[in-house]
Amino acid sequence: MKAYIKKITYSLPEYVEKNLENRLTKKIGIYSRHVCKENEIASDFAIKAAEKLFHIGVDRNKIDMLLYCTQSPDYPLPTTACILQDRLKLPKSCGSLDYNLGCSGYIYGLSLAKGLIESEQVRNVLLITSETYSKYINKKDNSVKSLFGDGATATLVEAVDTDANGLEGFVLGTDGSGYQDLIVPVGGMVHPYEFTDMVEEIDEYGNIRTNRNLYMNGSSISEFALEVVPDTIGEILKKTNKTKDDIGYFIFHQANKFMLNYLRMKCDLMQYPYWNDVKKYGNTVSSSIPLAIHDMIHVATPKNSIIMAIGFGVGLSWGGCLIDTSMMEK
Repeated sequence: MKAYIKKITYSLPEYVEKNLENRLTKKIGIYSRHVCKENEIASDFAIKAAEKLFHIGVDRNKIDMLLYCTQSPDYPLPTTACILQDRLKLPKSCGSLDYNLGCSGYIYGLSLAKGLIESEQVRNVLLITSETYSKYINKKDNSVKSLFGDGATATLVEAVDTDANGLEGFVLGTDGSGYQDLIVPVGGMVHPYEFTDMVEEIDEYGNIRTNRNLYMNGSSISEFALEVVPDTIGEILKKTNKTKDDIGYFIFHQANKFMLNYLRMKCDLMQYPYWNDVKKYGNTVSSSIPLAIHDMIHVATPKNSIIMAIGFGVGLSWGGCLIDTSMMEK
């Protein structure tokens, strides 16, 4: 048995926030973002994305494992995946777990799904990603406000009776020394809300945030991505005995247009099919890669079904793999 992606669906907030038409917007290529309302939470969009899968023919009663990637949980405990199991009316025989990971989270989820399926523990995995980073962002902090969008995706990973790999060449990595480069400092056990004073900061560009808001060191994150992504490409190709010419599409975490263009040059991918479309969604964290795969399958004509997907960011963490999309249904 081999693990294959069979379907991907997504759900985005109805409210669309437009970025100001300025130099920064042109540089990052993000012109609008879907942003949740005050009374909406990440699990709401997770439910909607999963229900779309069931609406198009996936049998909820055959889901053996629910994997939920989020950094926007409903509660500190219990795990939100357990709540989703009940709200989605999945069978009680379905295992459920959350894992807290950001921009590389989808790749890690596919790795977990592959391991569970190909070790014959389960046959059908529902992998959900959902984030509402907007709730962590100060509305006066344009350094991150214009980048991040909210949304969720649902992916069915299924066991297929074949010897050909649907998911392969996984490369995973971590550099926790950079954890402070993308962080919400207050709210966990290190700095609980009730024992930590709110402190407001204004940076040199006039952006305002507090220690309860999302902070990102953009230059450090960019340097990190430029360091790890080229090596990850090489490792994936070596593991799978393939060359760049064998890849139908390269799909990286959709951070912003500027970083993606720079990565394309740095990785010597200018002559290869390469997805860079952030203008309507922005950076949707763990949902960015499945969103991009969904859109690519519907609008592009890749030369073959093999795509290379790489995620990188908060943690600091990265991961990549090859995905055979030949069994994906539009």
